[in-house]
Amino acid sequence: MRLTFLGTGSAMPTGTRAQSGYLLSADEQSLLVDCGSGVLSALARTDVGYEGVDTVLLSHHHLDHVSDIDVLLKARWLAGETDLTIVGPPGTTQLVRDILSVHEYMQDRLDLTLRDIDVGEFSLAGFAVEAFETRHSMQCFAYRLASADGGPTVTLSGDSEAFTDLVEFADGSAVLVHDCSFPDDVDVSNHPTPSSLGESLAAADATVGRVYLTHLYPHTEGRHEEMLTSLERHYDGDIRFAADGLTLSVADAA
Repeated sequence: MRLTFLGTGSAMPTGTRAQSGYLLSADEQSLLVDCGSGVLSALARTDVGYEGVDTVLLSHHHLDHVSDIDVLLKARWLAGETDLTIVGPPGTTQLVRDILSVHEYMQDRLDLTLRDIDVGEFSLAGFAVEAFETRHSMQCFAYRLASADGGPTVTLSGDSEAFTDLVEFADGSAVLVHDCSFPDDVDVSNHPTPSSLGESLAAADATVGRVYLTHLYPHTEGRHEEMLTSLERHYDGDIRFAADGLTLSVADAA
């Protein structure tokens, strides 16, 4: 399985990071997780392209995770790829219908499959997926994903405060992609700082492989070394900052 970081930014653009989006590919199957602003352009730069992704999994419905959905709908229609499945927390079906109600000319252009899911296990686009509810300002899911035939897993935290149950949900994952939106000196709720994330990683009864930090606000620019130092005071694992365009083999990170 391969993971490509399409967007590692946040609701405040930096000019160098798109908003949230991740591409998982395995056994000629591809899955797009989140679709924030700029993600479609990033997807177009991959070998898969937006023509090759017919399934989207949303962590939650904040704008920086869904704002390229309507762009994806039109791009796939124009490319002649009319099948698209969009899955996410309760309200996802209504969200997409509301988007289409604004763009009336797009109605009935695509063969859409819309599905609301809840916590638990399910299969999607050739991947085995488990959803876990995070601690955020709206309902949000973290996802643990593996190719259908097994192998190393990836856990994507979605947006969330840091807490041990979320790290333990990722137990055994080769890669944990975790929100780390702000440095320690920013007073924030609903997102982690390096200290709070490091404390949760250390306190959890879990073993994870490589940790990638994502959902980075402009406040983090120029402060990555400082943030890593803060994390490492609590947790001695392999921690790295994610970057747009980074692609990795999940098995190599195990």
